[in-house]
Amino acid sequence: MACWPGYATAASDMRLILVRHPRPQIAAGICYGRSDLTVSDEALQTCREQLHAALPADIPLFSSPLQRCARLARALDPVGLTLDARLAELDFGCWEMQPWERIARAEIDAWSQNLVHYRPGGGESLLAMAERISAFYADLRQRRLASALIICHAGSIRLLAACLSGLTPEQMARHAAAEAHAIDYGGIVILEGHPA
Repeated sequence: MACWPGYATAASDMRLILVRHPRPQIAAGICYGRSDLTVSDEALQTCREQLHAALPADIPLFSSPLQRCARLARALDPVGLTLDARLAELDFGCWEMQPWERIARAEIDAWSQNLVHYRPGGGESLLAMAERISAFYADLRQRRLASALIICHAGSIRLLAACLSGLTPEQMARHAAAEAHAIDYGGIVILEGHPA
């Protein structure tokens, strides 16, 4: 486990341990975000075993309600789990579960020219996702937690990292759109910030 590169971690009062869900069961080249995909029992068990050895016990646990996250969260800690829809991945609307190659090039180009405000497939803009992630983090700050374990998605992790660095939702969305970071399935990212 290591702190997320590129984000300040000085004088922290709250530690967030973010875990990306295991690899979902879906073919390569398919657009998915909010789709509720499952993970294999084998992938779940492997991830759970690796995380049990690395993660602290008895800290508050939050998870996206999508089953690729929630199943892992339940396997880690069936007691004290909070499922929060604000942690879900971006909603790609009618693009969901479509092969990327079948999505009209003009639509993908329109999205790439306005990553913050465009609603891919008529779904959700990156700004709307950043606003819900920011609201989730604000609630954590109000609880004045010393630490929390969060099982979520790569997009949620990138936005939480931007949020903890003090950015507004608009700035979070712009940063996440410009600074894609590779986060492995089952990967752990530690963020530290101020609970206010």
